[in-house]
Amino acid sequence: MGDVYGDIRKGERGAWISIAAYIVLSAFKLICGIWFASSALTADGFNNVTDIVASIAVLIGLKISRKPPDSDHAYGHFRAETIAALIASFIMAAVGLQVLVEAVRSLFTGETVQPDIRSAWVALISAVVMGGVYLFNSRLAKQIKNQALMAAAKDNLSDAMVSIGAAVGILGAQLGLPWLDKAAAILVGFLICYTAWGIFRESTHSLTDGFDEERLYDLRTTIARTPGVEGIRDVKARVHGNHVLVDVIIEVDPGLTLVEGHQISDKIEERMKKVHNIMHVHVHVEPKGVDPTPGYLPHQPS
Repeated sequence: MGDVYGDIRKGERGAWISIAAYIVLSAFKLICGIWFASSALTADGFNNVTDIVASIAVLIGLKISRKPPDSDHAYGHFRAETIAALIASFIMAAVGLQVLVEAVRSLFTGETVQPDIRSAWVALISAVVMGGVYLFNSRLAKQIKNQALMAAAKDNLSDAMVSIGAAVGILGAQLGLPWLDKAAAILVGFLICYTAWGIFRESTHSLTDGFDEERLYDLRTTIARTPGVEGIRDVKARVHGNHVLVDVIIEVDPGLTLVEGHQISDKIEERMKKVHNIMHVHVHVEPKGVDPTPGYLPHQPS
């Protein structure tokens, strides 16, 4: 587990880099957006403000998840990351709706102030910076296999794309289409809400013990191919932060000894760790051909 907590510390480093970048860029964009009269750049600045909150939530979740298991949390505190992401999604949605309301209001009230061309350069520079942050965090997330940091990296990439969209809107306004700047601000608001919805959907799916069926099939295949396993009565899995918890009921030759059955369980645990990087596997061994114990209800696929 020491390596796991060490990887979480590396993930915290990536979260800190995101926070620092967002603080600088959000202040820069908001000041320039107001100074250069660009609704799109101002909306992009508010987008980065929500990203500060989301990154802080990820950082807090990572710190809490480093707490070791205790009497109340036998599997550790890894789900803190998911809860933090869920909270961040509500904050992002609130800000996204605010940006939408302001942009639509300014569009229909006939405010047609042409933004300064320099605001487009601000947006493009911000896109390059966020692209660099995305590359750093995505590589680190793949290295330490951290889903929370990978989600933050994807948010970095979406922010770079939002900044490019803002630049396009500003340049369009320079070509005699002042409404295009407002339209870009509306698009930014929708993108903020869309990102918030994605985080909310993924978080609630994990918190309600949802699990991808294709991935569950892969886990079942790995178990079925383990020497000594003659059948699988049931297999379930759930996400616990960045970890996967697996419960499986296998069938073995009824003539095996207790020690031999235990050895098969050890092989399953080793294969799951090696092939899928899953550390928590609970294996229940049943003799093949013997009816399940009374009251046992096999898992029915949905």
